Amino acid sequence: MLIRVQSSEGTKRVEVDPSFSASNFLGKVGELFNLAPDVQWSLCRSRNGGDPLYNSDASVSTLGLRHGDMTYLSVFPSNSTSNDSRNSDPARPGQSSKGDVENDATRLPGAVEEDEIDGILSKANGTVARGRDAQFCRHGDQGRCIHCIPIEPFDAQYLAEHEIKHMSFHSYLRKLHSGVDKGKFVFLENLSCKIKPGCTEHTPWPNGICTKCQPNAVTLKRQDYRHIDNICFEDRSIIARFLDHWRSSGLQRVGILYGKYEEHKDVPLGIKAVVSAIYEPPQASTQNSVKLLPDENEDRVLRLGKQLGLKPVGWVFCDLETEDRAQATVKYFRHMETYFLSAEECVMAADLQTRHPSPCKFSSSGYFGSKFSTVVVSGGVDNQICMEGYQVTDQCMALVRDECFVPTVDAPELGYVKESSTEQYVPDVFYKEKDKYGSEVTKMARPLPVEYLLVQVPVAAPVNPNPLFATDTPAASFPIENRSAIGEAQDFPAFCKLMREKHASFLDAVCSFHVLCFMACSDMLPVRDTLGMLCEAIVSRNSEMAERWCASSEWATVQQMMDALGDQPMAAQESSVDGGGASGGNSSASAPSASMWQCEHCTFLNQSSVPSCDMCSLPRVS
Repeated sequence: MLIRVQSSEGTKRVEVDPSFSASNFLGKVGELFNLAPDVQWSLCRSRNGGDPLYNSDASVSTLGLRHGDMTYLSVFPSNSTSNDSRNSDPARPGQSSKGDVENDATRLPGAVEEDEIDGILSKANGTVARGRDAQFCRHGDQGRCIHCIPIEPFDAQYLAEHEIKHMSFHSYLRKLHSGVDKGKFVFLENLSCKIKPGCTEHTPWPNGICTKCQPNAVTLKRQDYRHIDNICFEDRSIIARFLDHWRSSGLQRVGILYGKYEEHKDVPLGIKAVVSAIYEPPQASTQNSVKLLPDENEDRVLRLGKQLGLKPVGWVFCDLETEDRAQATVKYFRHMETYFLSAEECVMAADLQTRHPSPCKFSSSGYFGSKFSTVVVSGGVDNQICMEGYQVTDQCMALVRDECFVPTVDAPELGYVKESSTEQYVPDVFYKEKDKYGSEVTKMARPLPVEYLLVQVPVAAPVNPNPLFATDTPAASFPIENRSAIGEAQDFPAFCKLMREKHASFLDAVCSFHVLCFMACSDMLPVRDTLGMLCEAIVSRNSEMAERWCASSEWATVQQMMDALGDQPMAAQESSVDGGGASGGNSSASAPSASMWQCEHCTFLNQSSVPSCDMCSLPRVS
């Protein structure tokens, strides 16, 4: 009997005997498609990756395959799958098992662990309810007609009436599934601009290429959907503190937005990124540029964010230039006559979006697009500071990922698609525009206006904020990380000063993302591995849990270090910040500050008699 096998290369037929074992059948499939032993692939009876076939001695007829049945082949890139893969060598039956597939389930289509918000929206009804039309509805209150029945979330007229420029991604998925086939053949593929590896018909590039391995030409077009529909800062003070760096120094700044994804009610099946904090990585700033430096604390901050239920949802940078200092106005230079994002910023945004892909069960790779967004703080039309949000399109992500797109030197509004060379084949990239006669013409993307690569995302802040971190306590003014260049040091003396302030509770004393960052990243404090309970107390606003945490032995060690640093006792508080470990206002310092000095490099406390740090061996800075 004949079994059809569909893949990205087309459909082929495999002739097998009903008594053939599954292992022999998978072996013939591997030979037919020239799959090397180290290539990882799967064969399923469902297009979305369900009902897979495994290496076993069971016959083909026992598996339920009949003459003419269609199966679906998915080949996984070697850099996106683990060593335990399905059908890694179909010629050797029994090498892969069902347990191996389950362990690698997140890599397989149909078994992708999507974001929580995606799971919620995929189960939602999604239709837009409409009220009774007084002019056209002729039925009773319990009736429905074409003028008042709910409409689909991708309805073009509804989107135009409500000035929604891009439908949400889940509305786009509903549109794909709304046809006669109900999305049976829906399969999202990430654009690839690279030559397909493993072609045996010719010698490798640059000596040969064929239509089988050559990437298709790309025509840039407007993206009808967007992966994120709104960016919302929990409180205005979050962005205000970020801008304090520019206000005090005149230098530009970059920050990583930490938050979570929630449903956006203003757009059908929409998603909004709720920003709770901004983390500022190490960077070298000037008045017109920013260079990001290696961050040794990146993993620690990511772990802290996970404990708080937060993740990186975007990045923000400021591009501000003062126009009139007396009137506190800034220049307005990002508009439709110049550019909204420069080509260099588009490349940066595409790279960050590629590093934070969005899980999708309808993609063979398990990921499609990204929810990671970009926020620009610059001058508005009224010469006041304003924020604009953007994402680059999925096509731009592919061009940057495959190193086909570069910025121009002298025109920030233009990018350039590289030409093919002996080291790299670059497919032709086109875009369409109207000429002076109103006719649509196709042009080569050398150069390319970057507005073809942008998707606009609104940025807002709530009228009645309810932020995760306190904004009206001394902890809210704790120094931000990596600002020592402007004299704002986040160090142990600043931490001690905060702890000596009066707080209503210990929870208020540490309810700040930057305080928690210092506790998680400082090698001096022994509390890094115990912050999970404290983070849970902050998220749930549980003061009793926070008090139990500060009664731990690790926090008692921190108290002793603070007492050793200061020459004054810890201030009495309304509710003891130290959890009862100190003796309130009558406690005395165990050692005066004059007997110890703090290392400028690692913040370790050393005896006054030693000329170099006992921890890092660097000399004392007088």
